[in-house]
Amino acid sequence: MFLAWNEIKKNKLRFTLIIGILMLVSYLVFFLSGLANGLENMNRESVDKWEATSIILTEESDKSMNQSSLKLADVDNIDTKEIAVIGQINAIAGNGDQKSNVSIFGINKDEFIMPKVTEGEVFAGNNEVVASDALKEDGFKVGDELQLSSSDEVLTIVGFTDKARFNAAPVLYSDLTTFQRVKFGEAAEANKESINGIVVRTGDTSGLIGDDSLEAIEIETFIRSLPGYTEQNLTLNFMIYFLFVISAVIVAIFLYVLTVQKISMFGVMKAQGISNRYLSRSVVAQTFLLSAIGVAIGFGFALITGAFLPSAVPVAFDLVSMLIYGLILIAVAILGALFSVLTIVRIDPLKAIGG
Repeated sequence: MFLAWNEIKKNKLRFTLIIGILMLVSYLVFFLSGLANGLENMNRESVDKWEATSIILTEESDKSMNQSSLKLADVDNIDTKEIAVIGQINAIAGNGDQKSNVSIFGINKDEFIMPKVTEGEVFAGNNEVVASDALKEDGFKVGDELQLSSSDEVLTIVGFTDKARFNAAPVLYSDLTTFQRVKFGEAAEANKESINGIVVRTGDTSGLIGDDSLEAIEIETFIRSLPGYTEQNLTLNFMIYFLFVISAVIVAIFLYVLTVQKISMFGVMKAQGISNRYLSRSVVAQTFLLSAIGVAIGFGFALITGAFLPSAVPVAFDLVSMLIYGLILIAVAILGALFSVLTIVRIDPLKAIGG
């Protein structure tokens, strides 16, 4: 460590460049991890609020709530106490100034999936909705009347709730009657028993359903089946994994070049009796110091960036994941330094000093 630190102090500019590159790579890794986490939350926020274990949909729906079609009477076929029915439809809502894609949830306000209202009040009558606070950030407010692209119904925002997005769209919570009028229009009365799913809280799904046309889907499986959810996460995660590889290659190239430039010096040191083990440990220690400093700076810059980003940017940093990624970056940097270690081990002192 003594030799490693003294060389860093003596060649500040050279090693500052290496730290700078490691900082940029780690900053990008941390930012991408925050972006992946933020986009993941956008898709699943409202589902996580249910704190449920499963959702029951029709088998032919392919795990899509929008494609599932049930009746209120299907609740009688479910053998558990904690049950909540839900209807869901996508729409574009506007208040005259702003428009937004929304997902409308038709629910019973006395069941467990009813969210906590953070501003305003709970819907009490037809065409009243509690909206995700993501809409408030877009300029919507309590009392706004919403025109829908897919319906002649006009909805009124009576309250807001936090963390309520489904498949990246803010959620509007209404009663089942309002949902059916929005979805079916003039045919609402004929479809007053229509819902899309049944949310349940139970520890055991075996024997839960008494109807072969229905299936119980675990919540995590349901979330992974949301359009684009898995593909989006895989894309961002692969980008992070490639950055690990790039980091190792960058460190390996820089340290190898530095090692080649110092072959004669290493030869003299080996001729004086300094062991390969000592020199190798020095290179590894030097790599650890450089990568730890670069990762720490990148970590700090990522958090500072996140604090100043507008709410429209879906970045949510998970400190545990960031720490794990930071340790991996340091580990792959040390792995990249092994090429320099092999070079040092192969140095012939006589040849290195021109003997």
